Order: sequence, then C-alpha cells, then structure tokens
Amino acid sequence: MTSLPHFPQRQSIIATCLAMNQTGINQGASGNLSVRVEGGFLITPSSLPYDEMEPADVVEMGFDGTYLGARRPSSEWRFHRDILKARPGVDVVLHAHSTFATALAVHGRGIPSFHYMVALVGGDSIRCAPYATFGTQELSDNAVAALEGRLACLLANHGMIVLGKTVKAALALAVEVETLARQYLYAHQLGEPVILPPDEIARVAEKMRLMKYGQSPEPDAAPEDTARPRHA
Repeated sequence: MTSLPHFPQRQSIIATCLAMNQTGINQGASGNLSVRVEGGFLITPSSLPYDEMEPADVVEMGFDGTYLGARRPSSEWRFHRDILKARPGVDVVLHAHSTFATALAVHGRGIPSFHYMVALVGGDSIRCAPYATFGTQELSDNAVAALEGRLACLLANHGMIVLGKTVKAALALAVEVETLARQYLYAHQLGEPVILPPDEIARVAEKMRLMKYGQSPEPDAAPEDTARPRHA
C-alpha cells in the first residue's frame, strides 16, 4: 500500500473524514474532501462509508476531469476541481452537511457579522450560494462565486464548504462555521442580532492576521496595555 502515490495525503483524507463525523459536522458519507497534489487533486470516492475507506479508495483526479483507480470520485468533484483551479492559495476543500449551517442554508440565509469571529472566513459575512442540483456545473459556479474573497460559504438547501491550506485548518474552520451557525440561530430566538459594521470586522481581521504571524495585534498600544514576557 505504501507504494501508492501520495500515500500520506490519502491517509490524512481518511483521518479527516472520520474526524468530520466524530465532531458532528457530518453524517455518514454525505460530505466530501479534496486535497491538492501535483498535477491535480485527491478526492473522496462516491458513496463509500468513511470507516470502510482505504488509501487506495481515495481517487486521484486531474483538472481535466479524468481520474485514476477503480472507484468513482465524489459526485461533487466539479466544485472541488473548480475551487482549486480558481484559488491557487487553497490546497483543501471540505464539504459537509452540518446541522446548524444546513438549517440556515435551507432558508437561503448566510451568516452576517453578528459575531467578530465571522472575520475568520475573510470578510464580513459567510454567504449562501443559490441552490442548484448536487454534482452540477451550476452548483460549482454558484459555490465559486459565493467563495470569492472568502474561506467558507453555505450552499442553499444543502450544506457548507470551507477552504484551507491543510486538512487540519479546513476541519477547524468547518467546526467554527458550524459553531457560528448554531450561535446565530440561538441568537435569533431573542430577536434580530446586532450586526457589527464592516470596518470593525476589517479591524478584527487585521488583528487576527498579525496574531497568526506572531506579531503584536496592537503595535501602537501604550506599554501598559501591551502583553509582554515577564522576566525574573
């Protein structure tokens, strides 16, 4: 088995798919996952339960839509291919039918900036792409448009898509999107939530960017307001 091309990536796909179900963001084999490799991408096979998946079952595809192996690729391979082609900085596409994100999606609703953590997706909202039949080019086109400038979107009457550089990052973001969807739905029980303005989300995004790279999020803060190491 270790002679398989891209063996470590195949293993990571299986482990992440199992984690998707364990974390509750997916059920059964309804979601799918792809990882960019040289010349194309790897993607989960169609209709195979994750706990039965072996590295050889993961399908290698080219951007021309051809594939290798005995298994057929996920029926959603088109949006995986098109997103990876459109977003060269993205290496992982994760799709799941998580409960709370899907509850919003069946109403055609995205997630506005009711909470500052929405900034994690790269903008002041998580958009909801218009409905189209699963596996179609129309759905792919809708998803690519909804993801412009974003790392996540919802799919109307369907589920969510998140993007990442690694499978770990994509899974973590999927969990965060599902958490935001749950919080947004609960907040609605008290009325329409307060929405943070775009300039505040831009400030939050910049602070997150600086923190990600190990820099002070507030470079101009006064010394007494700046966290710093304690020296003996």
